[in-house]
Amino acid sequence: MRLTLLVPELIWPEPNDQLTLGKLAAPGFEWLTAHAEFSRQPRRAFEDTLADHFGLNDAPFGALRLLGEAGKNQPGDGHWLCADPVHLRFHHERIVLADAGAFELEKEEAHAITAALNSEFADIGRFHVATARRWYLQLNATVNEKFAPISTIAGRRLDSDLTDKNGRLNRWLNEVQMFLHGHPVNERRQAAGQPSVNSVWLWGGGSLPEMPAPIFSAVCSDNPLATGLALAAGIEAPPCPASLSALLADSTPNDNPLVVLDSLLPPVLYENSEDWRNAFAALESNWFVPLRSALGSKIETLTIVAPTIYGQLTWTLYGKDRWKFWRKSRLLQTIAKDLAENQAEGTTP
Repeated sequence: MRLTLLVPELIWPEPNDQLTLGKLAAPGFEWLTAHAEFSRQPRRAFEDTLADHFGLNDAPFGALRLLGEAGKNQPGDGHWLCADPVHLRFHHERIVLADAGAFELEKEEAHAITAALNSEFADIGRFHVATARRWYLQLNATVNEKFAPISTIAGRRLDSDLTDKNGRLNRWLNEVQMFLHGHPVNERRQAAGQPSVNSVWLWGGGSLPEMPAPIFSAVCSDNPLATGLALAAGIEAPPCPASLSALLADSTPNDNPLVVLDSLLPPVLYENSEDWRNAFAALESNWFVPLRSALGSKIETLTIVAPTIYGQLTWTLYGKDRWKFWRKSRLLQTIAKDLAENQAEGTTP
């Protein structure tokens, strides 16, 4: 098997965080990185890295993610956008965006808000709710303005991420924000001390594309964007297996799957180091430790791709690499510190 793992935020973004990295046991991952060929490219959003693996530039994430939403709400013709509910707040005289993963939102609240938006802004398009956290907008007319993917903006200040502050979508968003300010759902949420849904983040516009020939035999993921890309490419899209052993039990030697392991992404977005440690420990025991013994037997080639704050990191291993006894493992925190230091110096470790 030739196995590719896509693991966003694989390295915690604070290299000197002794509590998070200092005592985290990672012998499996450390062995893999010591024996691998390593490369680093400029920083890429997780969504862009995912699309790169399908040969897509400027991918229409809205239509593709909707395609992957549990086989329902299939996108029809037209221009689709991700329209994710967010809460904007002022912090140190800057606007900071929190996506719905950072606060509780009921699906009934989502439907009430989008119904009101559809009534007020019918001339713009129509909102659709897939889950409480993931909404979509089908525009009546194509708009080519580009907004950053949600994973690059959640928890961060907003002002530098608007490519066209005077563009049509941004002007319309100002109207949406004024409308949402007085919506009954938000009034109830504010009275209860909950963050209001005072805006939406529009990104990933476009229609379903013609897909290049796929390079993977399947995409194993619980992420709807990854599932949608697989479906658009005409390949299998099973759920993410719980472990390497579960993947191997349902595979053949000629398989070439892409496995998306994105459990580390939300803890980084929401700055939750404890959840990140727990998620990393699960990856270590279920994937990285077993990969050491599987390399060269059931796994012919292993590629780990990790979009992180340090850049897009790639480790590649072949069966013969397990015999490189002279390569010594480095602690996970040492790897993080070296990446940070070399990033500052503009070199590759």
